[in-house]
Amino acid sequence: MNLYKKLTYPFLLLAVLMIGFKSTAAFAKKPSKVIIAYVTSWTSVMPDPTHITHINYAFGHVTNTFDGVRIDNEARLKSIVALKKKHPHLKVMLSIGGWGSGRFSEMAADATNRAKFAKDCMRVVKEFGLDGIDIDWEYPTSSAAGISNSPADTDNFTLLMRDIRQAIGKKNLLTLATASNGKYIAFGDINPYVDFVNIMTYDSGNPPYHHASLFRSDKSGNVTCEEAVAAHVKAGMPIEKLVLGIPFYGRGNKKEVKTFIDYKDLLKLEGLETKWDDVAKADYMVNSDGELVLTFETPESIKYKCEYLLSKGMLGAMYWEYAGDTAEGTLRKAVYEGVNKK
Repeated sequence: MNLYKKLTYPFLLLAVLMIGFKSTAAFAKKPSKVIIAYVTSWTSVMPDPTHITHINYAFGHVTNTFDGVRIDNEARLKSIVALKKKHPHLKVMLSIGGWGSGRFSEMAADATNRAKFAKDCMRVVKEFGLDGIDIDWEYPTSSAAGISNSPADTDNFTLLMRDIRQAIGKKNLLTLATASNGKYIAFGDINPYVDFVNIMTYDSGNPPYHHASLFRSDKSGNVTCEEAVAAHVKAGMPIEKLVLGIPFYGRGNKKEVKTFIDYKDLLKLEGLETKWDDVAKADYMVNSDGELVLTFETPESIKYKCEYLLSKGMLGAMYWEYAGDTAEGTLRKAVYEGVNKK
């Protein structure tokens, strides 16, 4: 070995080792936590992105011809996307679907329509400057939302997510909202195509039961948050891709309190007593007879949910919806502080 080679070989070896170290470090780096706020087309409040990483704009829909995307209130979507100019960390996605939004079954069942729909997803991403697509098909194979359905929906849902991923590419996000029971979707099959899953861990019961309790107590509804996460993992979705849903509204018993009531409005209720279920880690209100008439969230219950999701290695938290919070941001600040251990 000549002198040149003797001098350069150690440096070349060091350079290779450093490159390998950097590559390994980059690969091993865990993704940062997400905080996703649903912002609706029918509200007017402009979100403050300070305590948010992602905004899911609700909603887009499958067109009447089953082959494209129709967006509610496009002007509002544009105003939401414009927030990214002053808040470059913010990602904005279009949520397509929602309760009662149909035509998914027909679209996903036809390869041509499915491909056209996926292509149109890419069109809206480019046209509106979005960061991705969120699919809120509630729920494949189910008629609960009063929409068309088919036994083949689950398989066709997988094909739909594959086609959307191919159309929007790897750089754009593809996510979905799912039922808390972990049914309707083949999570193991869609895993290669999706970035993360927003579990709708709410609406699991009405008074006299909690609708979003963290753990099971004698007052819990059909599915607790803990049970929902376990169901999704068992169904094949890695826990590091799961996002825990938090409701910014309460559910009432229809008599003393209306069925759905925003957090900012339930704070004004009179004649009811606030209680805490320490087993379920859930707040509720009772009437003069001690009956549970309202189930809702507070910063305290959110703190426990954030501690739970962090302990399980989940990706973060999602909430429906931004306008339900107080002007001061009582709940969204609690989510931010909890997810970031502030």
